[in-house]
Formats: sequence, C-alpha cells, structure tokens
Amino acid sequence: MEIAVIDEPEAACSALDPVRSRLLAALAEPGSASTVAKRVGLTRQKANYHLRDLEEHGLVELVEERRRGNMVERVLRASAPSFVISPAALAELAPDPSRSPDQLSARWLLALAARLLREVGELVRGAHKAGKPLATFAIDGEVRFAGAADRAAFADELGTAVRELVARYHDEGAPGGRKHRIVVALHPSLNPAPSEPSPSAATLEE
Repeated sequence: MEIAVIDEPEAACSALDPVRSRLLAALAEPGSASTVAKRVGLTRQKANYHLRDLEEHGLVELVEERRRGNMVERVLRASAPSFVISPAALAELAPDPSRSPDQLSARWLLALAARLLREVGELVRGAHKAGKPLATFAIDGEVRFAGAADRAAFADELGTAVRELVARYHDEGAPGGRKHRIVVALHPSLNPAPSEPSPSAATLEE
C-alpha cells in the first residue's frame, strides 16, 4: 500500500513527533536501530526508544532479524512509503459537512475534504485487508480565469453538468446497486513561494 491513513489518535501523535517523523522518513529503506540512528543523528539507545513506539502503533514493521555475535539485530522499515492523518484521529473535533452546507464557503470545502480523506482511508484499508481493488476516479487540473465573472460562469456550468450526469445515472431502486460519493471542488491554486536570491545575486544588487 503506497499511502497509509492514520486514524488512531496515539498513532497520529507518534507520527507527528519531530524525531519519529524523521525516523519514519529514514526507514523508507530498511534499517536497524544502529544504521537509522546514524542517518538522523541519534544515539542507538534513543533511536531504539522511538522505534519501539513507532512499531507499537504499526508505523514501522519488522523485516528480518540478523544474529550478530551474541546479539540479534532487528531490521525495520516504515509500514508505508507515505502517511496521511485522517480527521478520524480527532473524532470529536472533526468537521461535519452536513452542518451549514454552503457551496461558496471555503470552510465547507475543508469539511468535505476531511470527510473524503476519512471515508476513502477506511475504504482503502478495507479493500487492502480483503485483497480487492477499490473503484475510484479523480480528476486534477488547473484553469486560468480572466476574471471573477468567468469563474462564476464556469462554476455554474460545472454544477449544471454534474447535476445532469447524476440525474442520468442515479438509480435509487437498482437491485445490488451501490451508492458512490461525488465531490467537485474549485479553489485558487497556491502561488509559488518566492525564491531567495543567491549570495552572488544579492552582492550584484548592492
């Protein structure tokens, strides 16, 4: 599984710890406490302490055990290449998109995104356990509008097109049918962070 969804509060706290997050990143490739300690600048004892916590919460897993003299060296790796934290980890604080739905609200969009992450995370985990594929579909792209009027017209046409598609294919009484969630979002793209001038360029400007 390429992405693991963390939905347990204790596991989320462990993954968010600065030292343990560095260990998780370092364990993208298998390593022992000794080797990973060198990668992140820790003593072996401290690395062992943090690795035990990560292993307890399923964030790292045992790959093999090697005997070295009178000792057994445990080789670990991160249980997934990437992790995301589900809003389910903060169940009492997670946003509820059924409250005050507003298509023009950025806060409602965040609530929808949080629900999407939580639900798809549960579905991925269930499909992985069952050894079955999960049918999903997503589109990601950018559109540049000349102004606010064009953006509003685009949103109106997009909403109409989606509603027409839903009306065409939705069958409430289909035997054996299964409901699917559809979320369409539109938001401004982030502006790239300004690059800092190199020392030579700064000297020339002075």
